[in-house]
Amino acid sequence: MKSDKDRYSWARQAGMLSTIPFLMVVPPIAGLLIGRFIDRKLDTQPAFTIVFLILGFAAGVREVAIVLKRANARDGDGDKRDRSAP
Repeated sequence: MKSDKDRYSWARQAGMLSTIPFLMVVPPIAGLLIGRFIDRKLDTQPAFTIVFLILGFAAGVREVAIVLKRANARDGDGDKRDRSAP
């Protein structure tokens, strides 16, 4: 009989992976809003908007990489599986 950890591992992994769309959308939008706010305060349109938008995309990609790494590690075999097998 499978343990509860094994039985619901697919649900845990699906829940973790379902956060990826939010991680790809929210940080760039936050960067855009912060950049626009700073640009309006300093009257430097669009310098800070572009910088913070790029930082938002980078933060989103970084977080997605972390989530994928965790999902792969929780899969049980991580990077230790035999890649030569078909």
